[in-house]
Amino acid sequence: MRDTLQKLMVVLNQRKNATAESSYVASLYAAGTDKILKKLGEEATETVIAGKSGDKEQIVYETADLWFHSMVLLAHNDIEVDSVLAELDRRFGLSGHDEKASRSK
Repeated sequence: MRDTLQKLMVVLNQRKNATAESSYVASLYAAGTDKILKKLGEEATETVIAGKSGDKEQIVYETADLWFHSMVLLAHNDIEVDSVLAELDRRFGLSGHDEKASRSK
C-alpha cells in the first residue's frame, strides 16, 4: 500500500507544473486551498453517506475519493505521504484515549 500512495504522491507533485486546463489536480491547485478544502469536505460527506448506507462497494469508492483528495491537500502543502504514515506508525499500539490525552492543548 505504501508504494501505491508514494506513486500517487509523485503524480500529484508533478501536476503542480501542469496547466489547469490539462489536469483536474492542477485545476484544484490553481483554484487554491479553499477549493481543495471544499472538495475534501464534499468527499468526506459522501463517505459518511456511503457508510450510513452500508454499501461496501460505495464505501470503498468514496473512501478512495476521500484519500485521493486528502493527498491533494498534502501535496498542495508540500507534505509527503510518508509524514502521515509515520504519524500512523507512531500511534500504532497506542490507545486512542492515551493518544488524545498526549496532544498539546
